[in-house]
Amino acid sequence: MILEVIDIYTSYGLSQVLFGVSLQVDKGEVVSILGRNGVGKTTTLRSVMGLTPPKSGSIKWRSEEIAGKPPYQIAILGIGFVPEDRRIFSDLTVWENLDVAIKSSGGKKDGWTIERVFELFPALKPIKNRKGGYLSGGEQQMLTIARTLMGNPELLLLDEPSEGLAPIVVQQLGEQISKLRGEGVTILLCEQNARFSLDLSDRVYILEKGEVRYKGRVVDFKRDEEIYKTYLAF
Repeated sequence: MILEVIDIYTSYGLSQVLFGVSLQVDKGEVVSILGRNGVGKTTTLRSVMGLTPPKSGSIKWRSEEIAGKPPYQIAILGIGFVPEDRRIFSDLTVWENLDVAIKSSGGKKDGWTIERVFELFPALKPIKNRKGGYLSGGEQQMLTIARTLMGNPELLLLDEPSEGLAPIVVQQLGEQISKLRGEGVTILLCEQNARFSLDLSDRVYILEKGEVRYKGRVVDFKRDEEIYKTYLAF
């Protein structure tokens, strides 16, 4: 186990969002957090990343307590965050967006380079000199993930990566995330698109009103139609 979230309570001011959320992620896994809009999926990732620290509870990265640490320290430890709103540098080119995010691989031979992320996202290479503000939604999403990989994270936090993308782009993104898994990257994925997420994941957590209502293996979840209808049907 590389990430353990234990009984966290997180709020925005006086608005309580998470109520005792606990989850685990093992090395090499893709784990999904599913649920309707507003149930606390994004807040869970923000809590892990230190952007919205929990008021109580524990978050352990490789057995080290990280709850309360600033985001930059958490990133240095090996966790990368891909936000829903992407936040690329619109005035920088694709290549420049990647270049500013380069972090030493610490001597690892399989560290991420610009050339390597172009292999994962081949659509980015022909537009490497195009400014971020002129990219399509799908291109921006690929760039955001690629830029995060340049930090050589061991764990990738993906927040609603399929949001607002055309179906064909969502399919391509799913294939690229599958390749990432094949590269050994561990992923914690928050999604409202259950089909997209479940096709990629080993295990699933379902949130409802800021609490974990279901946890288990994806193969078991897919057999439980009642759970799906209760928490994910719209």
